[in-house]
Amino acid sequence: MQTTSLSLIRINRRPGNGAQGWLRAGPLTVPVALGRGGVRADKREGDGGTPRGRFHPLRLWWRADRLPRPPSLLPARRISADDAWCEDPTHRRYNRHVRRSANEPGDRLQRRDGLYDMIVEIDHNTRPRVVDRGSAVFIHVARDGLAPTAGCIALRHRDLRILLTKLSRKTRILIHC
Repeated sequence: MQTTSLSLIRINRRPGNGAQGWLRAGPLTVPVALGRGGVRADKREGDGGTPRGRFHPLRLWWRADRLPRPPSLLPARRISADDAWCEDPTHRRYNRHVRRSANEPGDRLQRRDGLYDMIVEIDHNTRPRVVDRGSAVFIHVARDGLAPTAGCIALRHRDLRILLTKLSRKTRILIHC
C-alpha cells in the first residue's frame, strides 16, 4: 500500500454534460458520474445535485461479504445489513450513519446493485449539519455508462480502487463547475 496520500483531488463537470465530469488526482485523470442535477452551490435535499465546495474524505465503507478490504489510508468500516444513512431532515440523526431494520426508511448501505460495495464518506454538511442542505453524499461505484447519481460522485470500480490507495483524511476534495 502507498504510504503517502494525495493532497488534492479536483472534480470538474464535463462541458455539455453536467451529470458527468473528470476527477484529477495527481497523474490520475478519470471520468466520473455526478448528480442528475449537476454541480450545485445551493445543494438541497433531494435536488439530485452534487455539492460544489471543498471537502475531505472521512471513512471507507465496504462490503466485506463481496470483496476483501480495499487498500486505503482511510479508516475503514464493514457494511452490515442494518447500516443506513439518515436522509430525513426532521430527524436528529440527519446526514449521519444509522442502524435500520428492514422496514425502516433510510439510504441502505448494503445494496444489491453493487454501487455501495465501496463508499468514501465525505464531510459534506457535517459541521455544522444544516437541515435540508443534503445528505448521503458519497464517492462510490458508478452505474454502467457513468449514469447520473442522486448527488454523489461515482467512479468505475477499478478507478475507485486505484483512488482509494491514495486517499487519506488529509486529502482535500475540490468540486467545482
